[in-house]
Amino acid sequence: MKELLETIAKGLVENPDKVSVSVDEPNERGITVYHLHVEESEMGRVIGKQGRIAKAIRTVIKARANKDGAKVQVDID
Repeated sequence: MKELLETIAKGLVENPDKVSVSVDEPNERGITVYHLHVEESEMGRVIGKQGRIAKAIRTVIKARANKDGAKVQVDID
C-alpha cells in the first residue's frame, strides 16, 4: 500500500526524490493512516484543482485497502 501511494505521488511531482510516505499503526477503530509528504511547492500538483487529484488518490488507495480487507486514511502533509 505504501509503495502504491509513493508511486502515484512520484508520478505527479517534478522532484520525486522529495516524496515520502509514513505509516501510523492502526488506531482503536482499526484505521491505518498513511501520511504523504511532499515539498510545499509541489502541494498543488498532488492536491489538484478543488482537491480532485487528492480525492482520486484516496479513492485508489481505499479501493486497494478494501480488496485487502483493511481500513485506511490518506493525509497529505
